[in-house]
Amino acid sequence: MPTKSSINLKQKELIQDWFNKWEKGDFLNLPLTDNFTHTSPFGTIKGKQKYLNLVNANKDKFLGHQFEIHDKLYNTEHACVRYTTKQNDGFSLDVSEWFYFKDDLIDAIVSYYHIGEIREERQLSNG
Repeated sequence: MPTKSSINLKQKELIQDWFNKWEKGDFLNLPLTDNFTHTSPFGTIKGKQKYLNLVNANKDKFLGHQFEIHDKLYNTEHACVRYTTKQNDGFSLDVSEWFYFKDDLIDAIVSYYHIGEIREERQLSNG
C-alpha cells in the first residue's frame, strides 16, 4: 500500500510534468486519463481527445506560455496550484487550478481565473 508521502511525490511529479510539457509545447503527451475533464470559466470539456483537439485548433492561445508557480497544496486525491502564466506578446493571467488524480494520471482540472472586464454594477466604489 502506498504511503501518503509516496502519493504526494507522484502528484508533485505529475503536476511538474504537466507544466513542463506545456512550456515545451508537448501537449499531445500530457499525463491525462482518457476520461479527463477540464472546467474553466469557458465551460467544461469532457474527454482527453476532445481537449487535445481543442488545444490543437487554438495553439496560439494555448502554447508559448511560461509559468511562475506561487503556491502548491497536495492531498491524497487532489492538489491545487496557484500561478501566473505569461506569453511573449505581453499576455498575463493569474490562475488557480485544482488537479484531481486517478491511476497515476490527471483525471480532472478545475481552473479559476478572470476572463473579462468587471461589469459596472459589480465594480467597487471608492468611498
